[in-house]
Amino acid sequence: MLNQGSEMLREQLRILVRNLGILEKSDASCSGITLAQCHALVEIGRVKRISLINLADLLGLDKSTMSRTINNLVDVELVKRDIDEENRRYVTIQLTDKGVEVFKSIEDNMSGYYSGIFNSLPENKRDQVLESLELLVQSIKENKG
Repeated sequence: MLNQGSEMLREQLRILVRNLGILEKSDASCSGITLAQCHALVEIGRVKRISLINLADLLGLDKSTMSRTINNLVDVELVKRDIDEENRRYVTIQLTDKGVEVFKSIEDNMSGYYSGIFNSLPENKRDQVLESLELLVQSIKENKG
């Protein structure tokens, strides 16, 4: 029974990830930028200012991959990099005014989409779904490795 439960979990997560991936790859949700750039832009927008190293850790990417992603966002004027005067290897990143507009557009699109999903859940199951997702996320964090 345990194996059957883990297989069912795997299958449901596979379907969930696939369906969410299709959504995130659509131009409507990421405003014409790549999925990796979209994730970076959202995380930067949420914290306002972050170091390149912390952003890479947050997104689970290596520093060189994160650096290339940020370079592309700098090239299209969505983010700006600031180099620390005392430690030239320490780089912080924040959104430009154009980046803030794209971030807000992404957030508005995603809020509307997820509101629709949440509101289509039976009202008496909504807390249960949220609690289950929190437990799942915590379990995944604990079993990374």
